[in-house]
Amino acid sequence: MAKMWAGRFKKEVDSKVNDFNSSISFDAVMYENDIKGSIAHATMLGKQGIIPKEEAKLITDGLEGILKDIQKGDLQFDMTAEDIHMFVEAELTKRLGATGKRLHTARSRNDQVALDVRLYLKEETLNIKKLTAELVDTIIKIAAEHTQTVMPGYTHLQRAQPITFAHHIMAYAWMLLRDIDRLNDTYKRMNVMPLGSGALASTTYPIDREYVSELLGFDMPTQNSLDGVSDRDFCIELANTIAMLMMHLSRFSEEIIMWCSWEFKFIELDDAYSTGSSIMPQKKNPDIAELVRGKAGRAIGNLTTLLTMMKGLPLAYNKDMQEDKEAIFDSVNTAKLCISTFIPMLKTMRVLKDNMRNAAARGFINATDCADYLVKKGLPFRDAYKITGTLVAYCIDNNKTLESMTIEEYKNAHELFGDDIFDAISLDSCVRGRNVLGGPAPEAVKEQIKNAEQKLKELK
Repeated sequence: MAKMWAGRFKKEVDSKVNDFNSSISFDAVMYENDIKGSIAHATMLGKQGIIPKEEAKLITDGLEGILKDIQKGDLQFDMTAEDIHMFVEAELTKRLGATGKRLHTARSRNDQVALDVRLYLKEETLNIKKLTAELVDTIIKIAAEHTQTVMPGYTHLQRAQPITFAHHIMAYAWMLLRDIDRLNDTYKRMNVMPLGSGALASTTYPIDREYVSELLGFDMPTQNSLDGVSDRDFCIELANTIAMLMMHLSRFSEEIIMWCSWEFKFIELDDAYSTGSSIMPQKKNPDIAELVRGKAGRAIGNLTTLLTMMKGLPLAYNKDMQEDKEAIFDSVNTAKLCISTFIPMLKTMRVLKDNMRNAAARGFINATDCADYLVKKGLPFRDAYKITGTLVAYCIDNNKTLESMTIEEYKNAHELFGDDIFDAISLDSCVRGRNVLGGPAPEAVKEQIKNAEQKLKELK
C-alpha cells in the first residue's frame, strides 16, 4: 500500500521498518470508531462549506459502505497498511477516487488517533462498568442468603472474631462499587473531543468542533490543541482503575483459593469452574481463581507501561504514544474476560456452612467478647483483656475452650463472672451483638445490603 506521506521521501521505507512501524495488527479493533469519527468529520466539512455537500454525502455513504463490508466479512483488513486509519482512507479513495482524498481535509492523523482511542475506550469503559455491576449484584444476592452463616473473621490469617459469610463477601461488593465509581469518573474525563486539534496547532479551516463533538456524543471539545493530541491521561486513568479492580478480584480470588483447600473447606467450586491434575486423580484445582489472581499482574504491568511511556515525552505527539494501545487494550480485554468468568464461578459455588461454623467454634475468636463482658460489668478494658488472656492460656494448657469451661473456673479467674457469660460468648451472641452500622450482625448486614443495592442503582 502506498504511503499517504510518500511525497517528501525519495526512497521506500525498509520492509522491516514498515513492520516495526505498523499498528494495524492491534488498532484494527477501532475500525468502527474510526469510521464513525470520519463520518462526523465529513458531515462537518460539508456543513461548513469546506468541501461541497455533495462530496461530503458521497464520503459518508462510502464510509458506511466500508463499515458494512467489514462487518459482513466482505472486506478484509490489509495487514500491510500502517494502521486502521490509513487502511480506511485508502479503501475510501479506491472506491471514490479524488473525492475520497478530501476526507482528511482539516485534520491530522494525530487528532484522528486521539479521537478513535477515546471513542473505543468510552464504549469499553461502559462494558466493564456493566460487567462489574453484574458482579456486585451477584455478590449481593449471595450475601442475602448468608446473613446467618457464621464464620471466623481473620487478621494476619489468624482466626480473630466471629462474623458472617454475608459480611465477609460484602466487603468485596463495596470495593467493586468504588471501582464502578472510578469508572464513572474516568469516563467523565475521557468524554472530551480532540478532533480539530490537528497535528498540534489546530487548522486554518473554519471547522465547527462543537458540532462534531455533539455528533459523536462528547460533552465538549478539548480546549488546547497541543493537549488534545498529546494527552493520554484517560488511558492511564482507565488503566489505573482497571488495575485496582483487578487487584480487588485478585484478593477475592486468593480467599476463594484458600477456602477451597482442605485446610479451610469453606466452599466448593462447581466442576465447570475447576480443573484436575494430570497425575493426581483426587485433585480439584481452583484454576479460574488462580488465573484471575495471575492476570492482575498484567493490568498492573500495563499501568506501569503507560506511565513510563509518557513520563519523558515533550509536546506534542511522539511515536512512543503508539504503545498506548496494546497496553490499554490488553487491560480492557483482561478485565472483561476475568469479570465475565468470575460471575458464574461465584453463582455456582457451594457454601459449606457447617465447616465455617465449626471453624468459628475453634480458635478463641470470642475472646474479645469475653473481655467486653467484664467491661460491661465495670472492669477497665485493659484489666479485662489481661484476665481473658489468662483464661485463653489456661484453656490451651488444659485442652479446653471458653465455652467448655465451668462457671467455677471462670469465677476463679474473676468474681464478676456469672452464668450469663456462656450466652455472652456464644457465637450467635457475638455476631448479633455487633449490630452497628457496618457490623456483621444479621440486621446490620441486611441494612448494608440495602445500602449497597441503592448505591449500585445510583452508579449505573
